[in-house]
Amino acid sequence: METPFPPFEPNGPDDSARGPRLREIPLRLVFPNLITILAICAGLTGIRLAFENRYELAVSMVLVAAFLDGIDGRVARLMKATSKFGAQMDSLADIVNFGVAPALVVYVFALDQARSLGWIAALIYAIAAGLRLARFNVMAERENKASWQSEYFVGVPAPAGAMLVLLPVYLGFLGLATDRTFAYVSSIYTVVIAFLLISRLPVWSGKSEGSRLRRDLVLPMMLGVVLYVALLMSYTWEVMVFTVAAYLISLPFGARKWRRKYGTLTIEEPGVGDDDIGRHI
Repeated sequence: METPFPPFEPNGPDDSARGPRLREIPLRLVFPNLITILAICAGLTGIRLAFENRYELAVSMVLVAAFLDGIDGRVARLMKATSKFGAQMDSLADIVNFGVAPALVVYVFALDQARSLGWIAALIYAIAAGLRLARFNVMAERENKASWQSEYFVGVPAPAGAMLVLLPVYLGFLGLATDRTFAYVSSIYTVVIAFLLISRLPVWSGKSEGSRLRRDLVLPMMLGVVLYVALLMSYTWEVMVFTVAAYLISLPFGARKWRRKYGTLTIEEPGVGDDDIGRHI
């Protein structure tokens, strides 16, 4: 039966393939999109759990959503299943999982005691996450990229921002009193993280193709990762607080290294009227 709507085409319409029979789509193109949908479900479920005062499960769901959102692109590349449709789905998941969900969870847990100021802080963070993602999409699609773009982000990446903004929740789990003073301090902290997202601070990405590790450090590094995961499973919130503190402390050192290596370059900001089309984080 004919319908007024075109069939699903993951890479856009293909005029040469039009005909009376619908084309079959390989399952490998669908699987990464399912991971993205699961990530959105996890982020939205985290919001629901927060409103039900089940905060530990809420934070866990947000972190699971961030993990799923981080692997869907890699799975798509490994399966050679990248598509324009998947890219758009991934961008939608990014704003939900790294912007809306963390902002609402931290608001329900702590910022609501600051009344309107807490809500304004949550809004600022969510909007900053959206702006950060839009800037990344535009810069990723530019044909002429600066040499440092393969090694550094402009501003704190959205997944890291989601981890950082939940610090008040981690501290609350460790027994810190979540009174009104805590809410005001958390509101200021949330705004600071929002500005780190949209800042021009060069942040090391760890994706440089030229990065190498000495052979004698491979096994110690692997043991260190195992130790970190073991501690994370046993002392989850203490390790998360330590991780946030270590990440924030590392930011000035990463910026200093960038200035030493690329100090003569400037970071160009994408204009609001650019015609570049965003892809995904």
